[in-house]
Amino acid sequence: MEKLQPKHQRESAVDTRYYLLPRDANAYGTAFGGFIMSIIDGTAAMAASRHCNRPVVTASIDSLSFCEPIRVSDHVVLDARVTFTGRTSMEISVIVKKENPITHESAIATTAHLSFVAIGENGKPCEIPQLLCDTDEEKKLFEIAKQRVAARKALRSTCSDF
Repeated sequence: MEKLQPKHQRESAVDTRYYLLPRDANAYGTAFGGFIMSIIDGTAAMAASRHCNRPVVTASIDSLSFCEPIRVSDHVVLDARVTFTGRTSMEISVIVKKENPITHESAIATTAHLSFVAIGENGKPCEIPQLLCDTDEEKKLFEIAKQRVAARKALRSTCSDF
């Protein structure tokens, strides 16, 4: 089996944007939460797939916080980064900003942390490259993500309690 080479965060980062159209908004002229969730999941999946060069599946959405409303005609700017890797899974953090296309003013609208699992040719989870953290900020994000992973594992053990 070939040894997987670790990857830098910047190698798998995905930055993209959408234009919020009326079909993606509610009666108040702000984004449907489900629409924002969908584009977060898609953008995070791209970052995860870029990291491991394999198909991935969403294992969980660990947090999703709506901070500011996004209005029709705003640009929706997404920044997805791998912040933690395990043996077969990884955490992707996504920051969503709203941007006024005329004034270019922006603000964080939504933040999210998602877990993905890489899928091998046999349809089972497979090993992924480890994450190289170069900057102090990347190292800090990795350590914080490691705490979320531990909390997630503890919560998962209660799934059968429902």
